[in-house]
Amino acid sequence: MNSSSNNNSKHLVISAVGKDRPGIVNDVSKSILDSGCNIEDSRMTVLGGEFALIVLISGSWSAVAKLETQVPALAKKLDLIVTAKYTEPRAVRADMVPYQVDVVSMDQPGIVHDIADFFASREINIEELTSWTYPAAHTGTPMFSLSMTISMPAKTHIGQLRDDFMKFCDELNLDATLEPSRH
Repeated sequence: MNSSSNNNSKHLVISAVGKDRPGIVNDVSKSILDSGCNIEDSRMTVLGGEFALIVLISGSWSAVAKLETQVPALAKKLDLIVTAKYTEPRAVRADMVPYQVDVVSMDQPGIVHDIADFFASREINIEELTSWTYPAAHTGTPMFSLSMTISMPAKTHIGQLRDDFMKFCDELNLDATLEPSRH
């Protein structure tokens, strides 16, 4: 779905969670289209047996208001827990630089928190994060993988940050990379 926002567009974030089944994306996207709105950004996934989505919608004031009034009926029809919240388009910050972080290790509690704490303590924002577990090939050892995009201040000394991050990862027995984002 393309980005067609302009200064007169209104924005709504819709999040939904419910039992996974075929057709949810079709029904949600049809309601958005039928109301005259556009999906500007979205994340949709299945976690366990639950489907989860978060979408950023744009449209004219009347189109977004129409969609907002349809949310309770859509939630009931699809048996989803749905929330909607007005928002503003994200401001582009020229003083921030995107980097990609990838981590793999044997699964252990607290990895996401430890990594989030590492970056938060340096005032580096996590823009997007995906993590998952899986059995290692041949041994079946529970493994953990994380991929995230961070936004760091352009003034950050990347060499020092990379050294600190690699030392941090070595202490926790994490295999990691920190590279410029290609997105």
